[in-house]
Amino acid sequence: MPYWPLDQALDAFDVERHREALEAADRRAEEIRRAFPLESWPTLPLERYALGVHKTRQDLPPTYCHALEYGSGELGSITGGSAKKHLIYCRDGGRWWHDSGYPDAPAAWSAVRSGIVEAVTAAREGRVRDIDDIVAVRAANTLIAKTLRIYAPDAIVPVYADSYTRHYLSMLTTDVPARMRPFARKEYLRLLVGQHPRLKDWPPHLVYRFLAWWAPPRVAPRVFAMGLDANADLELDCLTEGYAAVGFDELGDLHDFADKEEFTRAVRSRVTTGNTAHAHDVWRLLEMRPGDRIVGHLSADRIIAVGRVTGDGYAWRPARRERRHTVTVEWDTSFQVTFDRPVPGWGADRIAEVKPAAWTKLKQLRAEEPSSPTAGEAGAGAGLDAEGVADAPVPQPDDADVRPRGRLQPLDPEPLPLDPELQRLDDALTRRGQAILYGPPGTGKTYQALRYAVQRIGGQSDDLPGLSPGAEPESAEYHATVKALQDAGRLTLVTFHPSYGYEDFVEGLRPVKGQAGLALDVRPGVFRQVCDRAAEDPDHTYLVIVDEFNRGNVPKVLGELITLLEKDKRGLPVTLPLSEEQFAVPRNVLLLGTMNTADRSIRMLDSAVRRRFAFVELLPDSRPLYGFNVDVLDLGVFLEALNGRIRRLLDREKQLGHAFLMPGGEPVSTAAEFAAIVRDEIVPLLQEYAYDDYGLLTAFLGEAVVDPVNHCLRDLDDESFVYALHSELRADTDAEPA
Repeated sequence: MPYWPLDQALDAFDVERHREALEAADRRAEEIRRAFPLESWPTLPLERYALGVHKTRQDLPPTYCHALEYGSGELGSITGGSAKKHLIYCRDGGRWWHDSGYPDAPAAWSAVRSGIVEAVTAAREGRVRDIDDIVAVRAANTLIAKTLRIYAPDAIVPVYADSYTRHYLSMLTTDVPARMRPFARKEYLRLLVGQHPRLKDWPPHLVYRFLAWWAPPRVAPRVFAMGLDANADLELDCLTEGYAAVGFDELGDLHDFADKEEFTRAVRSRVTTGNTAHAHDVWRLLEMRPGDRIVGHLSADRIIAVGRVTGDGYAWRPARRERRHTVTVEWDTSFQVTFDRPVPGWGADRIAEVKPAAWTKLKQLRAEEPSSPTAGEAGAGAGLDAEGVADAPVPQPDDADVRPRGRLQPLDPEPLPLDPELQRLDDALTRRGQAILYGPPGTGKTYQALRYAVQRIGGQSDDLPGLSPGAEPESAEYHATVKALQDAGRLTLVTFHPSYGYEDFVEGLRPVKGQAGLALDVRPGVFRQVCDRAAEDPDHTYLVIVDEFNRGNVPKVLGELITLLEKDKRGLPVTLPLSEEQFAVPRNVLLLGTMNTADRSIRMLDSAVRRRFAFVELLPDSRPLYGFNVDVLDLGVFLEALNGRIRRLLDREKQLGHAFLMPGGEPVSTAAEFAAIVRDEIVPLLQEYAYDDYGLLTAFLGEAVVDPVNHCLRDLDDESFVYALHSELRADTDAEPA
C-alpha cells in the first residue's frame, strides 16, 4: 500500500493522541539527566557507564548504557545486536571489551567519554554534522543519537538508525545531497522539518512519532512459533496480559549478557537438563522486532492464537513461577486451528521460524473455520488499530505505544514474509536489478535461488493456476510451482560453462535450412527472449537464474549487457551488432547468479561485472544441525569444528556447507549415511583442497581417520568412523552455535 501524501497525513494525524507518550518521554529523559548530569560526564566512572558491571558489582545502581538500552523505551529503542554498540562493556570474569586500538580499558573509556561529551556539545551548538568527525564514537551512531535525545532534545529528530533517517529524508524530499554522513543526514532532516510550515513548531519527538505513524519503513517481519504453557492459568495470563513465554529460567535475565558469545557460554555451563540446542533459541527473544509475528501453540499441531510483537519486546518476569523469559505480544485468538499432523521443530520450549508451508496451511485452515470471528466481532477497538483510529483515512503502522497491552487484536492472515536470507536477496535485487549468491560449496546457493523464485515470483503471479508460493522445498507442490513459472516464461534457469557464449545468451548466428541449403540466421539468445517477453508484460517480474556464474567468460557472455543491466540504464535501447535491432533490458527483469567461492574468488571477476552486481554471501550454517545426532556425534558440533579447522589451516572460502549433511533437506540420521557422505563427498573435496597432502588431511580429520603414512583413510566400519570423528573434533573450543 503506498504512503499517503504528506498534507493528507498531517490532516489525519491526531496530535492529542500522542500527548501522553510525549510527556512520558520527556519525564524519562529528565530522570536520566538527573541520574547522569552532563556536568558529571568528564569524570564519570566507567562502572557507572558500561553494561555488564553488575556481574561483579551487584551493589551498583543501573548504568547509563543499561538505562539507554533497557530502561528508556519511552524515548525509542536501540535494543538488539551486541553490546559493541556501546563501545566498551564488561564481559565474563570482569574482562573489558573495547576497540583494540586502545591499550587498555581506562584509555578506551577516556576516549569514549570525551567523545560523548564532545558530541553533545556539538549538538547543543548547532553543529550536529561535526559529530561525524569524532573518531572515538564513530562506531556508535545509535548510542550517540539517543544520547542527544536526552541532553540536546531539540538538535535532531530522534530517529536513531541511519537507515530510517535515509528513509524519512526520501519521504520528505527528492533533493538529498550526495555522500552525506550519518549525522549530517540527521542535521538535514532537522533542517527540512524546521522549514516545513506545519511541522516547524512541533517538538522533534512529536515529529518522529508522526513520521513513524505516516511512513514506517517497510521492514519484512519474521514469523516464529512459540509453545504456550499447557497450564490453563499461565496460558490465560499470556493471552490476557499480552506476552509469550519460554523456559530455561536457569539462564536468568538475557539483559545481563553483554553479547551472544557470553550467552552461549552460559548455556554451556548452566543448562544441564533438556535439549541445550533449544536453549540457544532463547536468544531469539532479544532479536525479535516490533511487527514480528508469533504463532502460539499448545502442541505441535494445535494453534490457539497468532500475535504481533509490540515495541516492549523481551522482558524477564521473575514473578512467574516458571517460563520467565517473555516477549510482549498482541494476540488474536481467532487463529484457533488444528493441523492434521504435528509440525516438525515445534515444541514447548522451542522458538522456531515458521516455514512457508505451515503458514499457508494455517491461513487455509482459518479461512475454512466457520466460527472464526471477523474483525467486527472480536471486540471493541477491533482491527489492527485501536481506539477508533481505524476510521482515519491513513493506514496505521504498528504503534504499540498507543495500544492497550494485551488486547486481543484481530490480525489479517498476511502472506508469509520472506525469511532474513531471502529478504536480503530481495532487497539486493530491488536495489540493483541483479545479484550474485556466493559462498563455499554446500551452502545452498541454488536452493536459495529457487526458494526465492517460488516465494517471491510465485507470490506475484496470481494470474497463473496451480502455484503454491508457500510450498516446502522438494515437495510436489514446490516442483509444480517451479515448472509452472518456467512454462510461463517468468523463471528461466541457465548454467554457464567455458563454452557458453554471447550467442547463447544474447544473440548469435545459427545454421538453418534454406532453399539453397544451410544458411546462417541471427537467432535471439536465452536472455534476449526473456527480455522480449517481459517488455510485453510489464506488470509481472521475470527472473533469470544463472547457475555456476563464474564458470563462464562473463564479460564475453554479457557483451553490451554490462551497460544495459545498470538500474539507471534499464529501458535504454541499444543497437545489437548482429541483428542491428534495437534492444533494451526492461525494469521487470531480474538476473540472479550463483557462484562457488571454492572454485574462484569474487576478486577474480571482471571489475566491470563486479560493479554492476550486488553480492550476497551464504556461509555455512550449523544451527539447523545442532541437536541432531548420529550416534554420539552432534552434527552441528561436527560441522562447526571441521570448518574451524578449515578456516585456520586454509581460508573461509573453502568451508563446507550444511547442505552436505542435509540430504533431502533433513539432517542425516544413520551412521552408514553419514559415513558415506564424509567418505564420498567431503573427503574428496578436502583432498582437493590439500593437494593430496595427507599431513594436512590428517590435520582436518585426525589420525584416527586418516593414515598419513600410507596416504589413505583407515579401514573403519561406519560406527567406528563416527566415534573417531567425534573423539577428534569434540575438543575444539569453537564448536558451538554462532
